[in-house]
Amino acid sequence: MSKPDIAGTTPIAVDVEAGKDYWWCACGKSKSQPFCDGSHSGTEFVPIQYAATESKTVWFCACKQTANQPLCDGSHSKL
Repeated sequence: MSKPDIAGTTPIAVDVEAGKDYWWCACGKSKSQPFCDGSHSGTEFVPIQYAATESKTVWFCACKQTANQPLCDGSHSKL
């Protein structure tokens, strides 16, 4: 399995809305970070769904190294 591109070295804060789904870019190629724009087409990567259960700010991973996909777990600090 290939590694995703590192899209950034800091997490991206997003105000999510309860009841909405968000599709996190897992490949790192999307121009709409942290969300999927279809750039993974033709690769082994697929976007990861985040279903917001409450309206709040969440921190999406931009380095794509997190073990807590799609949210940041601090992995960027080890790059």
